[in-house]
Amino acid sequence: MTGVSDTVIRVENLGKKYIIGHQTQGRSRYTALRDVLADGAKSVGRRIFNPFAQQPLSPTKEEFWALKDVSFEIKQGDRVGIIGRNGAGKSTLLKLLSRITEPTTGRICVKGRVASLLEVGTGFHPELTGRENIYLNGAILGMSKAEIKKKFDEIVNFAEVEKFLDTPVKHYSSGMYVRLAFAVAAHLESEILIVDEVLAVGDTQFQRKCLGKMEKIGNSGRTILFVSHNMAAIRILCNRGISIEKGALAFQADIETVISHHLLENSKDVVEGLIAWNPEEAPQSPEIRFTKAYILNHEGEYTSLLDCRKGFHIVIEYEIRRPLKGLRIGFYMQNSEAVPICGSNDPDAWPQIVRESGYYKSECFFPGYTLNTGQYSMYFGADIPPNPTPLVSTAYCLSFTVEDVEGHGEFHEKLPGIIRPNLTWKIQQSSNQNGRTIFA
Repeated sequence: MTGVSDTVIRVENLGKKYIIGHQTQGRSRYTALRDVLADGAKSVGRRIFNPFAQQPLSPTKEEFWALKDVSFEIKQGDRVGIIGRNGAGKSTLLKLLSRITEPTTGRICVKGRVASLLEVGTGFHPELTGRENIYLNGAILGMSKAEIKKKFDEIVNFAEVEKFLDTPVKHYSSGMYVRLAFAVAAHLESEILIVDEVLAVGDTQFQRKCLGKMEKIGNSGRTILFVSHNMAAIRILCNRGISIEKGALAFQADIETVISHHLLENSKDVVEGLIAWNPEEAPQSPEIRFTKAYILNHEGEYTSLLDCRKGFHIVIEYEIRRPLKGLRIGFYMQNSEAVPICGSNDPDAWPQIVRESGYYKSECFFPGYTLNTGQYSMYFGADIPPNPTPLVSTAYCLSFTVEDVEGHGEFHEKLPGIIRPNLTWKIQQSSNQNGRTIFA
């Protein structure tokens, strides 16, 4: 059957259930020995008289499905970004794929050796030295001693822990731990590399180094599964994407489509991107009443989570109650630290001097590559210059978030500052003519 042989991971109806305990109000903080013995006797009695009955959960416990009915396939050479909110089930999925924990339902078929880095020091023994842990990790991955020895110097150089190589890793800092753990996982010849958000532990220079190494691994035809909240890193590194929401597979496609879907779906649960006033409480005056304000993304959909590369629309809807001459509708924007960003209004967008009574919509297009990653809020107002008193104004009532899913340059860095322009640079090398420096 075409395409079956290049499938390296197949997940079918995967589920993982945990039992969560709750402390009930009014219950004592400890359990006496007689309570333990009594509960044990009751349990034994139930099993003797009805051995096939499913035992009921304690009132203080409940089932929690971290993952439920998840199915997908990953082909050899795919670089898959796994996206989702905190608590969505991403890390649970990676632990199941890495065989750290067993599934409650479903099955996983993995073809090839798997190297995983899910937590700082995953697979390390704290009493062993860095040198010993390199060989231990390699052996766990199924590598021969000769294979590990061949890669040993490369691993040590990448991790930059030469001085502490013969020190027990329990004395390592978290940064040293993660450098060595990543170096081992990335350099040993496994067919599949699984990496969680653990890279956030390292410093910026180390993160660049790791992403560069992962790009090389991906380009070599090995399979990568990468969980991160850094959309820029995922977008550059991965060609496929899986979105996990509330323990279920929400979406899978090429990485650009999955990121766009993730941004849109996550914005639906956030009310800040849309406000609709009821008639009694709406900002209003005898002349004008605001009815609704919202953000539309580049595809014309309501949103409060935006891709920095794409333009968006700021929209205010309102009712004019009597004809107004010279009316202006505008907004003022600030960031989460109350730093003023910009303001704008709409007088040039309306060809008539007078706006007659009726319902209107003023819409401002905000171009992409303008705002940097962050949270922003705005208020709206209406006035008739030169009168300094506004007809109506709101508090800061509309909020949205901008996400940089591209990053800057080779290392896809997060640029500093409030604005995020896509600037063009030009480099010239000079030539020396008769002792003068000349730029062509």
